[in-house]
Amino acid sequence: MAIKLKGDKEIKSAPSIMQKALKINLNENIYGTFSEIGAGQETARNFFRAGASSGTVAKAMSAYAKEFSDAIYGRESDGRYVTKPRLLKMLKHETDLMEQRLERSAFPDRIYFSYANTVSTIDFSKKNKGHGWVGIRYQLNPLEGYNQIILHIRFHENDSKHQQITLGKLGVNLIYGAFYHHDDPKELLISLYDHIDKDKIEIDMINFSGPRFTFVDNRLMSLLLVKNGFTEAVMFGPDGYNILPADELYKKNILALRGSFRPVTKLAVDMLEKAKDKFFKEADVKEERKEIIFEMTLDNLSYEGDINERDFLDRVNLLSSLGQYVMVSNFREYYRLVEYFSRFTKEKIGLIIGANHLVKLFDPTYYKNLSGGIMEAMGKMFEKNLKLLVYPYAEKDSEQVMCVKNIELPKKEKLLFDYINAENKFEDIKDYDPKLLRTYNRELIHQIQRGESGWEKLVPEGIAELIKKQNLFGYNKIKN
Repeated sequence: MAIKLKGDKEIKSAPSIMQKALKINLNENIYGTFSEIGAGQETARNFFRAGASSGTVAKAMSAYAKEFSDAIYGRESDGRYVTKPRLLKMLKHETDLMEQRLERSAFPDRIYFSYANTVSTIDFSKKNKGHGWVGIRYQLNPLEGYNQIILHIRFHENDSKHQQITLGKLGVNLIYGAFYHHDDPKELLISLYDHIDKDKIEIDMINFSGPRFTFVDNRLMSLLLVKNGFTEAVMFGPDGYNILPADELYKKNILALRGSFRPVTKLAVDMLEKAKDKFFKEADVKEERKEIIFEMTLDNLSYEGDINERDFLDRVNLLSSLGQYVMVSNFREYYRLVEYFSRFTKEKIGLIIGANHLVKLFDPTYYKNLSGGIMEAMGKMFEKNLKLLVYPYAEKDSEQVMCVKNIELPKKEKLLFDYINAENKFEDIKDYDPKLLRTYNRELIHQIQRGESGWEKLVPEGIAELIKKQNLFGYNKIKN
């Protein structure tokens, strides 16, 4: 069936789950195994129900008992089962078995795959809705090495049977996409939600690897997860690899700096360093359990109306060169960022914020979507163990330096501000560098693009060289 919209070209609707499973079953060269732990055999069941599965399914298995699972795949060092290392072991073990046990000479055109998931569904108290790891290891040519796609999911449905059905659909979408959308990873990613409502399941990490995906930048794939509303936030390590926020932030003291970082400046670094000095001296902060994050929102990335993917990767690369962890989120309001961090930790959270943004924090127009308005937002934010470290701000043509002590707010908002600060929730960063105070990113980027001199001294060591060498942020437009 096709849908035609006025003024648009024809759009073909996605094949049904059964149609996808049947197409794979009817491909005489696709052959593999299903290993599903924790939510039934829902993916394999779809292939059996579609018919003609005997030429596709080499084995379908559920190793529920921990002893059996350990005997097959080995015991994890942390004793857990719903983990990425467990999934990777499952995928490799099953493809290795096929290579060992099946004679390729009898079927020279066969391409093998191993699909696996290890998940926990909703518990009886319905407090923990469950999560899991899902992946496929597969060939696209019998003479090539294996490709791999792995993803982490979070369930949002309140019934285990519904979660199982959704997981089964996701599994079919992943296998179908791996074989039929491999040449367009963006389309593959979007197809994972074919016939699945986004509010039923969340994909918060995805990684592509293998010979057919050498051109794929997984950070860009993660950005698309946020952009398409599949998840709220993604993270990358200093090495540029995707990491799972839940694993990285678990029980940590988190210190975060929000910005556009286009490019990262000495001012941003000074904000971080001075905030670190204060935050890690707090009595209830454990420096050995810390996580420092440079966070960008989708709004930060949409400086020209839409997200420029190359520009996004340039910013991440510069931050990675400084050894920083990077997060991209859709949390326009700070209280949503704090709520997100609080999913993973009960330890103290620190936000580094400029005094000008502190004023915006108390602007009630930002909270019209909440029934309780600004009061509800502040309640959500400051009921947590939170500290705001405030860096002073100065307008370009003003001698006045704005800080916590002299902040000017409307009367109602100032009363709320003073009430919250009675518990020392806001703290001025006093030992700032005055020479950096009047660094404005928009002016700096214009200087880079116009070929003016002097901007180099406003960015950290090594950053100017990278910008020039790689022609970042329009530097290639400079006319000599």
